[in-house]
Amino acid sequence: MAFVLCLLLLLVQLGGSVSEGQSAHKTILDLGYLPAGNYETNLHVDSGPIEILFRIVQAFLFVVQPNPFPEDLIRKAVQQRFELTKTDYQKIAHYEIGFIVLAGLGLLFVVLLPLVGLCFCMCRCCNNCGGEMHQRQKKNGDCRRRGFATSLFVVSLIMSIGVFCAFATNQNLTTQVQGMRPLIKSNFKDLRTLLTDTPEQIDYLVSQFDTPKNQALLDLDNIGPLLGGRVRDRLGKRVLPALDAVLTMAGVIRETREALENVSASMEILQEGSNRLSANLTNAKENLNNTLNDAACSEAQAASTCNAVRNSLNQLSINANFSRLPPVTSQLAKVSEVLKIDLASLVQKGYAAFNDTPNLVQNQTKNIVSDVKSVLDSIGTNITVVVKTLPIQKTITDFIIYLTQSETYIEDHFALVEQYDFYRWLSCLIACCLLILILVFYYLGLLCGACGYNKHKTPTNRGCVSNTGGNFLMAGVGFSFLFSWALMIIVVSTFVLGGNVEKLVCEPFKDKTIFQVLDTPYLFSEQWKNYLSGLLFKNPDVNLTFEQVYSDCKKNKGIYTSLQLDKFYNISKFLTISQYTQDLTVQFESIKINLSNVVLLDEVGKENLLNFSFSGIDGIDFAAYLAEVNKSITKVDLLSFANDLEARAEQLPKGALENALKGHASNIRMIHRQRVIPMEQEMSTLNQSIRLLQKTATELTVKVSQVITTVEGAQFLINNNASSIIIEETKKYMNMIIDYFEQYIQWVKDSIAMDVAACKPLANIIDTAVEIFLCSYITNSVNAFWFGLGGATIFLVPAIIFAVKLSKYYRRMDSEDVYDDVETLPMKK
Repeated sequence: MAFVLCLLLLLVQLGGSVSEGQSAHKTILDLGYLPAGNYETNLHVDSGPIEILFRIVQAFLFVVQPNPFPEDLIRKAVQQRFELTKTDYQKIAHYEIGFIVLAGLGLLFVVLLPLVGLCFCMCRCCNNCGGEMHQRQKKNGDCRRRGFATSLFVVSLIMSIGVFCAFATNQNLTTQVQGMRPLIKSNFKDLRTLLTDTPEQIDYLVSQFDTPKNQALLDLDNIGPLLGGRVRDRLGKRVLPALDAVLTMAGVIRETREALENVSASMEILQEGSNRLSANLTNAKENLNNTLNDAACSEAQAASTCNAVRNSLNQLSINANFSRLPPVTSQLAKVSEVLKIDLASLVQKGYAAFNDTPNLVQNQTKNIVSDVKSVLDSIGTNITVVVKTLPIQKTITDFIIYLTQSETYIEDHFALVEQYDFYRWLSCLIACCLLILILVFYYLGLLCGACGYNKHKTPTNRGCVSNTGGNFLMAGVGFSFLFSWALMIIVVSTFVLGGNVEKLVCEPFKDKTIFQVLDTPYLFSEQWKNYLSGLLFKNPDVNLTFEQVYSDCKKNKGIYTSLQLDKFYNISKFLTISQYTQDLTVQFESIKINLSNVVLLDEVGKENLLNFSFSGIDGIDFAAYLAEVNKSITKVDLLSFANDLEARAEQLPKGALENALKGHASNIRMIHRQRVIPMEQEMSTLNQSIRLLQKTATELTVKVSQVITTVEGAQFLINNNASSIIIEETKKYMNMIIDYFEQYIQWVKDSIAMDVAACKPLANIIDTAVEIFLCSYITNSVNAFWFGLGGATIFLVPAIIFAVKLSKYYRRMDSEDVYDDVETLPMKK
């Protein structure tokens, strides 16, 4: 128990490094696996072919004793200290009825067979019971002789099988006892491994404290990216959108200037183009009018065509008038003035200042990180000091000394066990030899009788070999009477002992019903409800059962779990971590992070935005611009006019007038190509720029005001409300650090419960003593021995009968029946 107490004290100290709280970003530590020793004890029993005999004997015992394990009767007997009533004895007799009946028959065999033998001998001395050396001739004499010989041979074979089984099991028991020495040594070796590995396991538990400590130190060294990064991410939900809005507005300013420049350039080009186009159309119209005034147009065939063309000349004029549109020179000048300040650069400075938060945190927490590292170092130092003060090694040494003494004691007395086993082996061998002697007489009698018998010789003239066979048979009968009672005594005693051990110990141990009896409350003591906990810990109220301890150790669980040490040494109440938690909390709460140096957008940038909102682009007459750009450049499509003119020329007679009109049509097409198409392209550019400016100018002041308000709100958050976010993230960061030690202590608790001092060797000792040694080695062999010996002994009775009957046909008689050739009446010689 001192060893267990040392383990618990160590666990208590290890528990001092745990803290409450959960980490938001939990890192799973790799604490490795506890080193565990290899246990060598192999509890597998390979009996070989003799296992078949063991199964047959067990089946026979089930037939003899089919009753279930008498749990209630045994509980009552133990609780009453075996002061049983008549009713209890009746229940015992009812349970043991099969053994009682067979044992009674065996004792009857012991008593009656010697008496029968004595009477048989006296009867033969009086020339009765086959003692008269006279054999009456019968017609079926040969058949009877063969029947008796065959029957005796079969019975002898059966007896031989029984003797062989008895001899084999006798030798098997000796072999198993001799093989117990390595098994005992392996059990002691496993116990020594358990004791020697436990300090190493504890040292490993202690050494693994460096894993959470190193992880915590690594996180402390990276407090900037970890804590600062989290603060930045929390603030970034409002800061980054604000900076993005300013950056977007800087792009809008650049696009606005480009649009204004495009509008200004397009207006110049369109106004100049309009003047040139107007001049070209006027010239074309005058030239065409001159052609129409030609005398050829007065002819009847051309008059209508010329009149139609003349009436359409008014369409050759400009439709859009760009000279009426107001210029955007002032707006362009103001926007250009705004762009002299690089707003995007100012925003990038804000980004850089905000993204530098991890470095600010790293620099401002250097002293606090150093203090936290000192606290962690003190935890490790305290654990090391406590481990050194625990008398673990002394306790282990004491246990090893006791174990060595026990092993020496068993080793010294094992020779005595082997000596007693030799006496047992010799006694059983003598018993087998007695049966073998009887069988030898029977086999020799059968052999000599069968070989020496001559049916042509009369009973008085039988040969020496045949007579010797008969004498061998009678010698076997005599030895059967002499030794059968002693053999039966051996059979009955081993049957009662071995059978009850099998039914009351081995079978209940296999199905664990024997543990249910042992775990009965108040079984061994009227004051102790639970005997095992009372015996080990002087606390019988704890529900510690033999079955639970054995099952847990069988599963190789730790002593702490198997013995339910949490009921006696509750480690939870020793896990007081307030001192370390308080130290860490105080250190982390003293963290003060100042982000006032983070400026998202200075006053210059804000003023720049306001200047852009006052640039006047919202005062542009977008309706007038759009009205003009949506007009066609000319009143008529010049290409359509030229095509129509050419078509009308085709209607004229071939001549100069036709050619002149076609030439005018080509000239109009050239004007469209050289003047109208470039102006249409510029009108498209003007249209896009005007619409962009119109979109930008819509509620420009409101938009700029919202951007500035957003930036100022984000700046206010950093300057005034960031402290609450820093406190929250600092607490999460602290919980993350502490969580490493929570993982560590949970791993320690699980290791103590399941792995440290795994008690499988204790279960192996019980299995070795009961299941292997008592049941598999001794009980199975003893039961198989009495089964074989008993079977052979019982068959001595028919063997005696057949041998006596058969010997009459082999022995030389003193007289015989003589028959006359005529009469059938026998005559005595």
